[in-house]
Order: sequence, then structure tokens, then C-alpha cells
Amino acid sequence: MQFTLDKGHFITGYFMERGLNTLCIHSGVEAKNETGFENYGAISYPIYQTATFAHGGINKSTGYDYSRMQNPTRNQLERIVTNLENGSACIALSSGMAAITLVMELFEPGDHILVESDLYGGSIRLFENISKKNRMAFTYMDFSDEKIEESIEKNIQSNTKAIYIETPTNPMMKIADISLIAKVAKRHNCLLIVDNTFLTPYFQNPLDLGADIVIHSGTKYLGGHNDTLAGLVVTLDHVIDEKLRFLAKTTGAVLAPFDCWLVLRGIKTLGIRMEQSQKNAIKIAEFLESQDKVDDVFYPGLPTHKGHEILKKQARGYGAMLTFNVNTQETAYKILEKVRIIKFAESLGGVETLITYPTTQTHADVPESKKIKNGITPRTLRLSVGIEDVQDLITELNDIFNEL
Repeated sequence: MQFTLDKGHFITGYFMERGLNTLCIHSGVEAKNETGFENYGAISYPIYQTATFAHGGINKSTGYDYSRMQNPTRNQLERIVTNLENGSACIALSSGMAAITLVMELFEPGDHILVESDLYGGSIRLFENISKKNRMAFTYMDFSDEKIEESIEKNIQSNTKAIYIETPTNPMMKIADISLIAKVAKRHNCLLIVDNTFLTPYFQNPLDLGADIVIHSGTKYLGGHNDTLAGLVVTLDHVIDEKLRFLAKTTGAVLAPFDCWLVLRGIKTLGIRMEQSQKNAIKIAEFLESQDKVDDVFYPGLPTHKGHEILKKQARGYGAMLTFNVNTQETAYKILEKVRIIKFAESLGGVETLITYPTTQTHADVPESKKIKNGITPRTLRLSVGIEDVQDLITELNDIFNEL
């Protein structure tokens, strides 16, 4: 899948109108000297594994002082993600939750935020146990509602400062119309914050659709190998960036140089991983639909999925996350016990296919009533489809279903 990014932002010169796979590999590198090379021509960007930087004297800085404030390896990662998201600035944090926590620090006690009800459980845990302690207020809504504009207008308050969504949602794969929600948000001077972890900038660019802030758990698809934790915040607004950078410097949860390098390495193969994982996910979703012991399959790439047409309008792909309900809790338990190639593990977005049990893992801290309202039951399983040979994955699932 090849396409070009809009002109402007931080992509300049030779790489300005290249395909996204090329940008994943090259967009953060710009020649800076007469030889045409930087960093001695190193193809793999160097890991600046240092806490501090020396100065030649007063007002003789190299541009770097202390790695909590800035580090060349982290800056390289931030440049690339900025380019991929068509943003103007990015901050790399120590985890996806650190990224969300930093964004929440933009708000004051008494502020109100409209939030998607079907969010990653860790986000809900943060809002309910930390943000509420800081006297922020939240209203949970279904942003896939066909009458979402009317619903937002109904729930907007005088102190509403932001709208926070995931799309697709975790784990029920609900789709929100980003452009429509952005228009309503701007009408009320609210920020629109979009968690873009599931689709990544390879498939979706929320800033192009009117969002103000994009969040990623870089642990997932951007890193891609289940070997590091990372979070990223991207924006087009320089005022927001300055506030976030001050908060990051003050609170200190920035990403370490080696972890930055791991995510840089992962991004080089982001496109081919997303394409292969998506191809596998479509075939597995179709297989699951054919199984008697599967009651529901939630995958945006299926034409029958409620948000299929909206996602076709605002994204370039459907991703590789899918959720399904089996007929009984016992069936769910047996599947989790019998998988071998597929790993029973929390997290997502790596090259390995992982199966997760939301009710006791990702959403364990979500109140039971909220889980049921969102559709999460003891019969719900979530798959992060990897890049293995898809027939091996289908054969394993088929053998398991035949044994049930």
C-alpha cells in the first residue's frame, strides 16, 4: 500500500513525497554536512546512552543538556513519528500509560472530559482512580452511536475541555467518526484526543481528520516485537507541545535511549508488518465466523461490521485486532488452555499472535456493570493477529474447535 503524505510539517527535501514504507525507514534522517552524511553514515541511528552532556563554557551548549530534557536518539524517534502522523511535534514517553497520564496533566481540577466508554482498561483505571482524585470529571459515551453529534451536544457542559476516544475501541472494535467528532469539538472549543494505537499512522492519521492530540502505546505496533515499553504523544499545536514538553521535563517519564532505538528499529518494518497482520486477521475473522461455537466476531474489516463504512472513509486499512464471543465461558477457558502457536498473553501489536481474556486481563479493573454494558463478558476473547503463516494459525484454531 503506497501513498504520500501532505506537504508541509517536518518532512523536507528528497523524502517529502515518498511512500510511507520509505518514510518509516528514512524520514527522520536529513543530511547535515558537506559529505551528505550524519553520524558517520551509520544506517542504524546511534544509541546516545548518556544521562548528561558536557558544555564548552557559558552559553556554549551542544543543544543537549540532560537526557530527561532531550536526547538525540529520542529526538530521532520523535521526528519520525511526527512525520508519520503529519504532526508538528512529538514527545516519547516511558509507556503508553505515561503518555495518557501526561496528556491528562493539561487539565485543571474541575475540568470535564467526554470519554469513550469502551476504552483500554488501564485508561479507565487512570481516569477513575487518579484523574478523579485530582477533581476531574468524566462522562462515558458510545462514540460509535449513529446519533453521536446529538449525543455530544447533550452531554457537553460549560466545563467540558476535551473529548477522548479510541477508534477502533479496545476490545469491542467500535468505530468513531473522527471528522464529525472533531467538528463538534471545535464548535465547543474542546480538544479532541485520539488513541491511534490499533491502526497506527500506517493506516490512520487522526490529525488530518481534525484531532488535536494523538496518543500511541509504542509498546504495540510501532515497537512491534514485544520487547520494550513506550508511549508517544503527537500534536499539531505548538502551544500544546510546549506545555507537554514542560510537563514531561518536570515529571520525568520520558523514554530511555535504548528503548527509543528499539522503537526506531520496529518502525522500519511497520508497513510490512501491518499489511501481513491485516491479511492474516481478515482470514481468521472469516474462519471464526464459520464456527458453530463462535457467537459474534468483531472485526472492522468485515463488511457486516457496524463501523466498516466509516473506517473505509477515514483510514487506509482495518488493522489486525479482532474480538470474538464464544458460546460459553467453558469454551473460552479451553481455547486459552489449548493454544500453542498462539500465545495466551496480555498486550498486542507484536509479530506473534496473542490471545487475551479481557475480563481478567486488560479490563480486570473495570467495574462489572461497565464491562457488561460495553459487551465484555466471560465469553469474550481478543486476538492480536501476528505475521505467522496464516494457515498454521487457522489449523491450530480449527483443531481446538474440533476438540471442544
